[in-house]
Amino acid sequence: MQNPRQIAFLALREVHRRGAFADAALDRAFSNSQLNDLDRRLVTELVYGSVRRMRSIDFIIDKLATKKSSQQPPELRTILHLGLYQLEYLNQIPPSAAVNTTVQLAKENGFSGLSSFVNGLLRQYIRLTDNNLNPLTVTNYKSTVEHLGILHSFPEWLVKLWIEQIGETETEQLCEWFNQSPTIDLRINPLKSSIAQIETAFKSHNISTSRIPHLPQALRLNGSIGAIQNLPGYSEGWWTIQDSSAQLVTHLLAPQPGETIIDACAAPGGKTTHSAELMQDEGTIYACDKTASRLKKLKENADRLQMKSIKIHTGDSRHFPEFVNLADRVLLDAPCSGLGTLHRRADARWHHTPENIQQQSQLQSELLANAATFVKSGGVLVYATCTIHPLENETVIRSFLDNNPHWQIEPPTIDLPVQPSPEGWVKVWPHRHHMDGFFMVRLKQLKNE
Repeated sequence: MQNPRQIAFLALREVHRRGAFADAALDRAFSNSQLNDLDRRLVTELVYGSVRRMRSIDFIIDKLATKKSSQQPPELRTILHLGLYQLEYLNQIPPSAAVNTTVQLAKENGFSGLSSFVNGLLRQYIRLTDNNLNPLTVTNYKSTVEHLGILHSFPEWLVKLWIEQIGETETEQLCEWFNQSPTIDLRINPLKSSIAQIETAFKSHNISTSRIPHLPQALRLNGSIGAIQNLPGYSEGWWTIQDSSAQLVTHLLAPQPGETIIDACAAPGGKTTHSAELMQDEGTIYACDKTASRLKKLKENADRLQMKSIKIHTGDSRHFPEFVNLADRVLLDAPCSGLGTLHRRADARWHHTPENIQQQSQLQSELLANAATFVKSGGVLVYATCTIHPLENETVIRSFLDNNPHWQIEPPTIDLPVQPSPEGWVKVWPHRHHMDGFFMVRLKQLKNE
């Protein structure tokens, strides 16, 4: 089967019917097909885009159809999503092609009797937008929260949370950022290569790159690049994929050659291998995670980068008494909601609720309390998340410091592309800093007298 829209439909059906994650559904759909790069990009755009814009597209269906989107047969709703996504968001696809291929999808997937309804709804939408009457922009919304939530396709609790933190104007900028396709950043492995060498190699393959201020190992790829493993230097271990924000975390940790480091929640290992690079692969890094399959990926990556200092440790880092007072530095890259990386995780905005954020915060507090026991007197702990939710960040740190008076925040002394807060932690807002949303703070244990 080589029809890209049919493949996108099958992946989306799995997302809607079984609650599959979009990336996993997409991988399965690709494994049963043999598409060229152009068609793979189209399928990826259709699947991720339709999932991201689900609320906006449902709103359009609600406005144009007699039956609300939630009352449509689920698979027909998925087909309408594909058609409306192309019409509203993909300018490079001619409207006639979007309509005809969507009507064909309906016929091929058991909805021949409703193909005229699909055709009529899509053409009605085209007529409205041609006359500047797009339902998304002409509707009188009840509130700013509802307006931004429907227009940019986010749950209202998230929009409300962001408005409370950064105001309406920046919240809209943040929503727009999260609806863009993500950039790809590399981290150069200085033990095997140099940034100049990588730039030259990529240029020879007509791949454009740009450096990122204050991050000496970071290189951003511009434009389409194809399969990652086919890029120059991949198999030689010259670089690895890692967003700029995540690179900041390890620079804040600042591991030194010969030290003992514990990475308490290490998989898939980006910060573990970065630590090894900064230590010149001299010393010991205990890479801990409770998921063996994720640690396997970490080991594969460490082997590709040819690291020797990393030791794998499987299990829950809340239960490692053997690590007490062992480490010079500890990194706790805590499991989190990922609300700073919504542009990378198309469906994450729909999977989270205020309630599960509260549960996540409790787990993070437990992990931090235990990870702190691994640090030698006078040692350092860096707490980091890829979320911008205060409950998972500022609240966790304030609570920890209240309960542990022998710990304090150590404000960054290195040059950063992000201004630290007055309290000394670093919060990366994606729309301001053009990198993933992150929170990080360096904590120091006061020496025993």
